[in-house]
Amino acid sequence: MMTGNPETFAIESHITRAYEELGLRALGFFTVMIKGRRFGVHEEDATMMANSYDEVCRRIANRGQHTAPFGADGCSRDIAFSVMSALYSDPPEKMSALGISYDALDKLVHGNRLEWAPDGDAAFDDGSHVLQFDVGDHVRLIGFKRSDEGLFDPCSLVDQRLPADEFYSILEEWRDAFVSEWERYPKERLSE
Repeated sequence: MMTGNPETFAIESHITRAYEELGLRALGFFTVMIKGRRFGVHEEDATMMANSYDEVCRRIANRGQHTAPFGADGCSRDIAFSVMSALYSDPPEKMSALGISYDALDKLVHGNRLEWAPDGDAAFDDGSHVLQFDVGDHVRLIGFKRSDEGLFDPCSLVDQRLPADEFYSILEEWRDAFVSEWERYPKERLSE
């Protein structure tokens, strides 16, 4: 199932098996498409989908709160490098390329839920990262993948802006379609 336009922004998912346990929801995949590039593992048994579903619901509920002082016009390379440094390395006690300390950046990313992916499950075990910034009546998405040599692969970097109404409509459409699809599937119990 795909909602949105993969050439700008879309969510693609597939349910392989559905479960009664809401903490699992389903086995399948959940990927984010930005400018024709896929972020996430595109395999039928990539992940249990409860985390991805719950994160979409949180993003909808927190509309307008995914903000940062550099979100509107910060250089996407600087944002990706600084966020990865703040979250995944032990940067020196100095200012990031974004003009704030790495410690403050780490707190901002977590506090304002700027990092959409990874979402805490195996859906993004391909090294994908998606950052979201609510900027007035627009949303800015920055997607990239980790590299073996460094914090991120600059060749994987994409930066997309779209109207907030369009972005959040895609999230809502996916949420509703996913629940409808999940409800149609016969449910298994994990304990069986």
